[in-house]
Amino acid sequence: MTLAVSATAAWQSERNRLLGIAYRMLGDFGHAEDVVSEVAIDAVRQERKTAASGVDSWPAWLTTVCVRRSIDRVRQLAAVREEYTGPWLPEPVDSGQLPEEAVANRELLSLTLLHLAEQLAPEARAALVLHRAFGMPSPEIAEILDKTPAAVRQMISRAERRLEIDPDAPAPRAKDRAVLEKLVQAIEQGEIDTVVAMLHRDAVLWADGGGKVKSAMNPLFGAARISRFFAGILAKAVDFDPVEPVRAWVIEINGGAALVLRHHGRSDVVEVDAGPDGSIRGLRQLSNPDKLTRLSL
Repeated sequence: MTLAVSATAAWQSERNRLLGIAYRMLGDFGHAEDVVSEVAIDAVRQERKTAASGVDSWPAWLTTVCVRRSIDRVRQLAAVREEYTGPWLPEPVDSGQLPEEAVANRELLSLTLLHLAEQLAPEARAALVLHRAFGMPSPEIAEILDKTPAAVRQMISRAERRLEIDPDAPAPRAKDRAVLEKLVQAIEQGEIDTVVAMLHRDAVLWADGGGKVKSAMNPLFGAARISRFFAGILAKAVDFDPVEPVRAWVIEINGGAALVLRHHGRSDVVEVDAGPDGSIRGLRQLSNPDKLTRLSL
């Protein structure tokens, strides 16, 4: 076995896990694939340079390079996303297209948490991803981030509080589909009152049209404004197609359930964040067609 094949074989074995790390860091599957491909090139180069001594642990080396490249890419994308038209939301991926190693325990994979994690510093996001989604202990994360274990534990604790993650809670299970199925029925039957009743008073809607389709340019706060937004969609959909103005159904994305709305000849994907009482606290609506290419709609 040649040295180059050894590096390539190690990368191929770890590729899906690396993809899961990079996607959680970036919220963009295309950029995640780019990072993982760059890691493959780095691995071959590294092995050629260290032909005499080799690499003690390829999984550890690959993980370190993947995390550091992801951190660099997050910083590069920050300026680009500031210029984005309207709210920026992560790119959803059909659950069937996600490798098992990338899904891991579904932790930090939902659009909701990928979106919320944007508020974290890149190193804090990396620490949280490695700890929550891949079960890495603080000393190992500290070596990757060039921090002390105590500093890493502090970053993780602060990140969990900011994202309102219970540190003692088990990995989340697939979301209960009951709320979405009730929402599907209400939307298809034009029962706006039912939709309004499901919204928490302080619910928030983020709509990502990316300037490609008409969408809300700013987050909508409160059940009243959100209900008016959906009522407007329904009214225009009826004008467009009086027979079947809106179709709605549930699909599996990012290891969980989401809603598809078909109207005006276009498709929107909506992830719902329901509270313990079943009321809808947050909605994230993806309408930018460039971000829906990895879904089976």
